[in-house]
Amino acid sequence: MKICIMGMSVVLGNMANLGTVAANPADNRKIVRQAFEAADDGFDMAKTQNFYSGWVSEAIFEPLLSYDYLARPAKLIPLAAEAMPTVNDNGKVFIFKIRPGIYFAPDPAFQHKKRELTAEDYVYTFKRVLDPVNRSPNASFIEGKIVGLDELTTAAKKSGKYDYSKSVPGLQAIDKYTLRIELKETDYNFLYIVAYGAFGAVAKEVIDTYGEQSGLHPVGTGPYMIEKYLPRSKIMLTANPEYRGYIWNFTPTDSARDKQIVKEMQGKHMPQVGRVEISIIDEEQSRWLAFQDNQLDIDKMPQIAAPSVLDGDKLKPAFTQAGIGMDRVVDAGITYTIFNLRDPVVGGYTKEKIALRRAITMAYNNADEIAQVRLGQGLKQESVIPPGIVGHNPECRSSIGYDIPLANKLLDHFGYKRGADGYRTMPDGSPLVLKKTVEASATYKVMSEIWKRGLDQLGIRIEFPVSNFADNLKAASACKLSMWGGAWNADFPDGENFLQLLHGSKAGRGNHACYESAAYDALYNKAITLPLGQERNRLYAQMNRQMEADTPWALHSTRIRSWLYRPWIKGYKKHPIMHSDWAFIDVEKH
Repeated sequence: MKICIMGMSVVLGNMANLGTVAANPADNRKIVRQAFEAADDGFDMAKTQNFYSGWVSEAIFEPLLSYDYLARPAKLIPLAAEAMPTVNDNGKVFIFKIRPGIYFAPDPAFQHKKRELTAEDYVYTFKRVLDPVNRSPNASFIEGKIVGLDELTTAAKKSGKYDYSKSVPGLQAIDKYTLRIELKETDYNFLYIVAYGAFGAVAKEVIDTYGEQSGLHPVGTGPYMIEKYLPRSKIMLTANPEYRGYIWNFTPTDSARDKQIVKEMQGKHMPQVGRVEISIIDEEQSRWLAFQDNQLDIDKMPQIAAPSVLDGDKLKPAFTQAGIGMDRVVDAGITYTIFNLRDPVVGGYTKEKIALRRAITMAYNNADEIAQVRLGQGLKQESVIPPGIVGHNPECRSSIGYDIPLANKLLDHFGYKRGADGYRTMPDGSPLVLKKTVEASATYKVMSEIWKRGLDQLGIRIEFPVSNFADNLKAASACKLSMWGGAWNADFPDGENFLQLLHGSKAGRGNHACYESAAYDALYNKAITLPLGQERNRLYAQMNRQMEADTPWALHSTRIRSWLYRPWIKGYKKHPIMHSDWAFIDVEKH
């Protein structure tokens, strides 16, 4: 059954209501082996938006809400909450009832006692995201929204200490299991925010015990806990013995694949997987060899392997005969190049600086990227909002295309003159040299070649400093990289989640372009007050055009992913929002 809460469709059903079991039924003999193509940044989700950190954290921490495993489009369901919240005062007041009997994983921080999840843990978790000392890249999700919470942050900035004990009118634990949240204004996406990983409950005792090392010692109420962690090398998860478990009971869509999944999984006590072993393998070829050598159970097909694996959009017979399964999906995400608006070379808001960024963008051939990097496994990105996300307009076409002649005319007009060597200088005569930081993988080598081919035709020099992803993310977050390749996958299925990446309040805290535009921010601030519909979509379109006008990003492609899994993996289906699926699948080796 569905109800409509402030314009958003949600499902009345959850993992809790699917039935519980006495204890975590996971079997340590059932192991899933996967690989990440880049390193995490620790597991303190108040301090990071690292994709791989979030992936693992989903298995460790539990927000109040989550998503139905099979439903498409993505639909919210209760997780730590007993049911969807009661909503009052025109969508500004939410009352959540937390399931009794949820416990944190065992940890010395609890003095060897069982520690039950309470409403106060969510109060603390929300406050941490706005504690100035954490410089949370997720702060904008709740900044300016909860009654009284910003005042606590303002006081902390003056005093130098955040007062976690101070009561906040809009964020209250009414009793042990009841949480009341009051917003200043109606926010039609607020329940999506509640489901976001940064708001998975953490315990104050754990943060007090581990302090700045909390990201290395994550302790949550979810189905898994860290067993072994070698930063930038290996992550090993094991079943949380305090996890309550559930009975698998999801409703299929009309697809034959969903019906097969239900046949495989219906009624099982979950989770079944007892251990997860994650290796950090940044090279596509190495990951593919590991999968072919049976060292990985689940992996996304490397783009370089597409010609040998796929026959159109289906697996070649050699793979189907080996029992390999495939779930092929269009990413709910985008890829782009970031221009740092504070950088002395590519930054700035004057006409000549905007012209430089537009010309650079025109020099990059996205068709070459899709053909040479994605090997056909991608779609040209025409706007900030990708397919499958609310606010996406399939008729939209970017105003900045691949156009070398026009790019040269633009640079000539704004005074970027060619020297005797054929290379251009800045309008003031100083050298013009771009620096685009990249990671050390074959993918980025090919993309760098595409950039250089285009920019050579403009007479612009470019260098490609190489560093690892985690360090690059930290540098970009501090507005220290001139240009960098970015990617974003949806945290929730609305265009706001992509458009917020360029809001001025996030500059230096997730807005890696460090872009600050009063016009863009005004459109964003108005859009988030509106319900689903044409007016909000119209403002989303205006924000997209404002982005093109200022060019803090050069949009590239949306990736088509072909997720491959071994015949013993049962129930696998890639979710557009959730990434940690180990608690929903099984391993059956005979």
